[in-house]
Amino acid sequence: MSFAAGRPMLAIPGPSPVPDRVLRAMHRPSPDIYAGELVELNLRLMQDLRRLAGTRQHLAAYIGNGHAAWEAAAANLLAPGDRALVLSSGHFGQGWAEAVAGLGVQVEVIESAPFAAPDPQRLRERLAADRGGEICAVLVCQVDTASSVRADIPALRAAMGDHPAALVVDAIASLGCDEMRMDDWGVDVLISASQKGLMVPPGMAFVWYSERVAAGRGAASPYWDWRPRTAAAELWRHWGGTPPVQHLYGMAEALAMLLNEEGLEAAWARHEALAAATWAALEAWGAGSGPRALVAERTARAHSVTAVALPGAARLREWTERVAGLTLGVGLGAAEPGDALRIAHMGHLSAQAHLGTLATIEAGMVALGLPHSPGGAAAAAAEIARRAGG
Repeated sequence: MSFAAGRPMLAIPGPSPVPDRVLRAMHRPSPDIYAGELVELNLRLMQDLRRLAGTRQHLAAYIGNGHAAWEAAAANLLAPGDRALVLSSGHFGQGWAEAVAGLGVQVEVIESAPFAAPDPQRLRERLAADRGGEICAVLVCQVDTASSVRADIPALRAAMGDHPAALVVDAIASLGCDEMRMDDWGVDVLISASQKGLMVPPGMAFVWYSERVAAGRGAASPYWDWRPRTAAAELWRHWGGTPPVQHLYGMAEALAMLLNEEGLEAAWARHEALAAATWAALEAWGAGSGPRALVAERTARAHSVTAVALPGAARLREWTERVAGLTLGVGLGAAEPGDALRIAHMGHLSAQAHLGTLATIEAGMVALGLPHSPGGAAAAAAEIARRAGG
């Protein structure tokens, strides 16, 4: 028997569910891109995106995804032959290192222990040994979308001391979900994209950068060069050509929801609570030989996605999608992908929707006879109740 009728639920870590009002805002014909309403909307959008990142500094926007933001940042900041240090905590840290190396940059990787956050002490020791200042940039994912590891950005910045390297942070899977204060934390370059915590379909990539690194060391091609986009006086120059018109309307609506209605700190708290509910369910289910969060240290867990070790995960994912209309994330980067999955709790997500996700996972484990202890859905509900209060 199928219970998949009704609206399907997408619980993968991007693209995340898009609010109906964002879709309605995007569902319009294109207006004049040289004057009028869209020009003013774009200027407001650029200011709101700075608020989102916690910065008053520069912003370059691109039509693209997170990989486009990786390349844009590296092409401006680093020249071929420069040395970059990547702090990798999973699949996407390694992917970023490979992308930067493909531009001719000499990349050194400090790999974290499996499913553990980058170690500030290892960074401190490596930079202390770099007496000639050859390392030009330190690259780190605030959240690695595959492993669900969350890096402590302020601690890493403190570990850098007075070393001149730029701190470059990938916030693709964290912006809008986990706390980010670019200026206060001393981040030099921040990158993100539209399709995760920002609740807009894929297609927009963003690079925020500080005045300290504005001149860059790279020789970016005219399209990737961040300077004309930052200093643009005309709408099309912000985007290197025709702007992503419908995406602009959608992003303006999403940021109104996030910044002006819910409030950014409230959104951070909501994501923390939804993550805690997920972890409560896993702790109950895993009391025997059942599922468990792959990141053991709670302070190193993302608030946007949780990677899970679950024997029979591939069977469970097939069941939840076919029978209940729930799509869970694959175990990307896991040693045994068939026995791992990811539960997203990012962006446009309420307690009732997420509790439904967790209850459906429990129903699937019962139906398939997968090993677990009972009570996970109840534990998640209790965590939400505790945080909500009376």
